[in-house]
Amino acid sequence: MSKTIRASLWQPSRRQVLAGAAGLAGMATVPAAVRAAGEPIKIGIIAETSTLPGAAIPKGAQMAADEINAAGGVGGRQIQLVIYDDHVSAVEGVRAFQRLAQQDKVAAVIGSFISEVALAIEPWSARLKMIYITPGAASNDISKHVHDDYDHYKYTFHGWFTSYFIAESASDAAHDILVDDLHMKSCVVMSEDAAWTSPLDDAYLEFLPKAGLAVLDHIRFSPDTTDFTPIFNRIEGKKPDVIITGISHVGVVPTVQWKQQRVPIPMWGVSSQATTSDFWKDTNGACEGVATQTGAGPDSAITPKTIPFTQAYEKKYGITPAYDGYSTYDLVHIIADAITRAGGSTDPDKLVIALEATDHLGTLGRQKFYGRQDRFTHAFEYGPDLMPGVVIQWQNGAQKTVWPKKFATAKVEFPSFVKLPS
Repeated sequence: MSKTIRASLWQPSRRQVLAGAAGLAGMATVPAAVRAAGEPIKIGIIAETSTLPGAAIPKGAQMAADEINAAGGVGGRQIQLVIYDDHVSAVEGVRAFQRLAQQDKVAAVIGSFISEVALAIEPWSARLKMIYITPGAASNDISKHVHDDYDHYKYTFHGWFTSYFIAESASDAAHDILVDDLHMKSCVVMSEDAAWTSPLDDAYLEFLPKAGLAVLDHIRFSPDTTDFTPIFNRIEGKKPDVIITGISHVGVVPTVQWKQQRVPIPMWGVSSQATTSDFWKDTNGACEGVATQTGAGPDSAITPKTIPFTQAYEKKYGITPAYDGYSTYDLVHIIADAITRAGGSTDPDKLVIALEATDHLGTLGRQKFYGRQDRFTHAFEYGPDLMPGVVIQWQNGAQKTVWPKKFATAKVEFPSFVKLPS
């Protein structure tokens, strides 16, 4: 069992050791790169634990740490997690990162699925020369900063799909399923107004016409929206065959109202909250038929690790992992492997070199980071032989993989109120 410290941003003196062995006295004053061989390796975790996606981050990290420690740790050293909740605040996220780097003396930080938080932390990763990897934020700017100013920003890695690749994956799936199989021809893009959706929508507008879907309208709504009736009325007036979504923070409200108002147009694209089984409960089943692009689903046999991890996660926590539960689990293993390949060192510059050489088979596929010359420097590479991405759909209360066809366990089905092209 790994040791985990859950730390409050406001009351650090009340840290509570939740599991594992003792032995941390005095570690805060010892530089991470020169700790004794037997002392734990600390990994910081920053998450929005009150949200469906954010809650999966520490859970995925804990599972990986437990596995690594049960197998003997990293060169005999145990992985120890230090966890902060940023309460969906960029200010608190930065404060947590500073504390992890300067006070807790962690070797690396995995944190946040929110792009605004990740982008606020990124400059501090540069200033403090601390490895930082986001497991779920998507904004293209995260990796763009590394590309544009590598010498300063090289300590940041993008451990999830960029918005560009999410749009490309969702559009590839739309071509194969919606256009080729269901003969759809048009769509409306509907996204929340957030940092990650600006590049997502730009890429949607690039890729969807190439996939065979004419974009009839492009709607960006405030995350504070409580009544989607005017938006759905506007969409119905355009008579599209499908709604292409970009939703991460507000998935419950539009989904419930889509079902209540019996909007006759299917929803496809990205709905991050729909990646965990708690979404079924939170929407009271209104998510039936909702499809979302993601990294993996409970039945996605992407690698030999994917389904066993999902089953173990569900057994431990009672729910399926949200998308960043998969990525965080993989990232803890990737960091541990990088430390091993760096000769056991947690020196940040050595870890940058080791992480750049990553070639890891994780739950999401074969994971490699784009190089210094690529526009998406330090982001995960996207592709059918790397991290392929999948589309899962809620069917009869369960998440089913419907794309790509080599991983699909079900065909697309929509509720009876949805009208498909004849």
